[in-house]
Amino acid sequence: MSDDVALLLRRAGFGPTAAELAAARKAGFTATVSTTLFPPGPDIGASRAPLPQLGRDPYAGQKNPSDAQRAAADERRREQAEQLSRWWLDRMTVADHQAAEKLVFFWHGHWATSITKVKSPQLILAQHRTMRQAGDIGALAHGMVVDPALVHWLDGQLNAKDAPNENLARELFELFLLGIGQYGETDVKEAGRTLTGWQIDLGGERTVFDPRRHDPGTKTVLGVTGRHDAHALVELLLRNPACPRFIASRLWFRYASSAVPIPADVQERMAAEFPDPRAMLRVLFTEDAFRATAGTMVKQPVEWLVGAMRQLGLKPADAPAETMTQILDGLAGLGQRPFTPPSVGGWPSGAAWLTSAAAHVRLTLAAKLVRLLDPGRMSPEDVAYLLGLDRWTNRTHAVLREVTNTRLLLTLGLVSPEYLVT
Repeated sequence: MSDDVALLLRRAGFGPTAAELAAARKAGFTATVSTTLFPPGPDIGASRAPLPQLGRDPYAGQKNPSDAQRAAADERRREQAEQLSRWWLDRMTVADHQAAEKLVFFWHGHWATSITKVKSPQLILAQHRTMRQAGDIGALAHGMVVDPALVHWLDGQLNAKDAPNENLARELFELFLLGIGQYGETDVKEAGRTLTGWQIDLGGERTVFDPRRHDPGTKTVLGVTGRHDAHALVELLLRNPACPRFIASRLWFRYASSAVPIPADVQERMAAEFPDPRAMLRVLFTEDAFRATAGTMVKQPVEWLVGAMRQLGLKPADAPAETMTQILDGLAGLGQRPFTPPSVGGWPSGAAWLTSAAAHVRLTLAAKLVRLLDPGRMSPEDVAYLLGLDRWTNRTHAVLREVTNTRLLLTLGLVSPEYLVT
């Protein structure tokens, strides 16, 4: 069962420390599933990285700002965006409740919203708070349909009864709640009408409903006719039998396999636990099909970096500001800086992270992390234990055993195939 425990912790969180893995193996698989998904007590580690206080958006309340005011506001936003990214990397690293933190990361990729278009760090943080605080998938969906960052990202503030915009409606169907093939174009058009009237209050970090811009007429969505509004639309989607199955498939995609489709029986058992995402994950992690995916998932760059920092005993908050800027730039070079998904479809997966260019960036980042340490002499076996690995392949071990410099040994361990693929 020890390999099952290691697989569980690697997939459910960002990478267990050697001490966490040893304790979990001692507790056993069943107990570890329970304590990982439903941890007792508060998250002491995360309490050391509380949500940041960004203050008011620098553009809030400004009317016709001058060029100088715009430049100052843009620079302040840039600083706040970097502060936000540094904070989340730190939170992911120090959190004891790793599964909770990983689930927020999952939702960030699922309801993918980028600060590059939204611009306002305050709106992005408000969305992040919604993802973190929603009790279940239903509450999250209701929060997101009127979330100001998502509304802005998908041009929902332009959606008015005289000029309907269907972007948000389409993605609610296709990417967020139902999946391709579960709706028609008429459903999208009618759903677009239900979402008219929402405007963004930048200073209040919220959306506000303007009834003058809303289409109050009768709409028919998925065969149901009524005077639907945004929340009535969400309820229609949540009650559709395709919704629990779709969410189950997305959880499988990110936690189990992006190459092998979810088995139908696993999908049904997970869907039966909807709308509780942790209960759905509990089903997933205890399936034989999940265990069969061991050694097939490529770590996303953020997963790789956070796991490395956890296992090396590093905390982003303690790192020099210049180093953290370089790390964030490195993540951007790898294609996954927090809060900047490339599209509404979210982050790529699998071999997309294993390009030759990415290998060079990852090697540079690994070296920067290791330079923050003062390690004593270590063997390849010591490095494997520190990084939560059972063993090296013969090929990797043949390379590592020739290395006498511990920093180089650690660097090579962090970019090894055994570490990159879980």
